[in-house]
Amino acid sequence: MNRKAFLNLAMGAGAAGFMGSMFYPVLRFLLPAEQTEAEPDILKVGSVADFADGFSKILKFGRSPVIVIRDLKGGFHALNATCTHLDCIVQYKKDEDLILCACHNGKYDLSGKNISGPPPRPLERYEVKVQGTDVLVFRKPA
Repeated sequence: MNRKAFLNLAMGAGAAGFMGSMFYPVLRFLLPAEQTEAEPDILKVGSVADFADGFSKILKFGRSPVIVIRDLKGGFHALNATCTHLDCIVQYKKDEDLILCACHNGKYDLSGKNISGPPPRPLERYEVKVQGTDVLVFRKPA
């Protein structure tokens, strides 16, 4: 390939890239937006019998994971299971009665408050209700 052909190719590729970057926002504006699924407001996580004291379960609640915990005293807690530091999934540690992010050893109490490690803010809390034998989690914060 001679110099003239190379320069023509480089100029053509640059012009095509420039034109693409100019028309992409226009096309995104003109095309209809993708339909997203509505976030549910209530999640049935199981029955009370499914949760022994000290048991936890991670479930998908819309687009985000939620951790539902039955503490050692029989109370229920529901929190967003995504660590506020680097978005790792947290786990309940029954022996320590706290929530742990194994990525960087971040720790939260059962109310979601960050108690040690790098997490900058608490976990988002959700309301938990027991209706009959069902355990329900509500999206509105507790």
